[in-house]
Amino acid sequence: MSSPESSPPLTQLLERTANKDRQAFAALYTATSAKLYATVLRILKNEHWSEEVLQEAYIKVWQKAGSFDASMASPITWMATLARNTAIDQLRRAPAASADAEEPPDQLPGSFPDGVSALSQTREQEKLNHCLSLLESGRADLVRLAYLDGYSRADLAARFEQPVNTIKTWLHRALKQLKGCMN
Repeated sequence: MSSPESSPPLTQLLERTANKDRQAFAALYTATSAKLYATVLRILKNEHWSEEVLQEAYIKVWQKAGSFDASMASPITWMATLARNTAIDQLRRAPAASADAEEPPDQLPGSFPDGVSALSQTREQEKLNHCLSLLESGRADLVRLAYLDGYSRADLAARFEQPVNTIKTWLHRALKQLKGCMN
């Protein structure tokens, strides 16, 4: 595995993947698979099922890499959204498969950070928690339920007793506020 300093940025890898560059796609997979797997596992709560859905998500990355727009989202955010949506779609199609879900592992294979990475990740997490605390009342919970727990807009609408379009608007505004705070 190459160091982050010697590997191309994710944006370049996505651009090359859009041109069907298999080596760039392999490098993209290596650089992002642990994070996307964690995203899918958090939703599905089943290791085997998560591995299958992750592969489906990467097929979508391969097919849709040309539609990535760096002005709209970071590469990892774009890919995590694809993976998250793929997991939610699978959960909706086969909710029974989640009934025999296993407990998620404490640490995912290959995701043991070095000291610098752990410190950086901790700082990013602290910054995100701070930005979440700045959101209007209840919006942080809405964001967590949607993007960490995989709740659909309809589920959130029922939970918060609001129309789906209101939930969409709240999420859009909250994410915009978070993005501004994080930058």
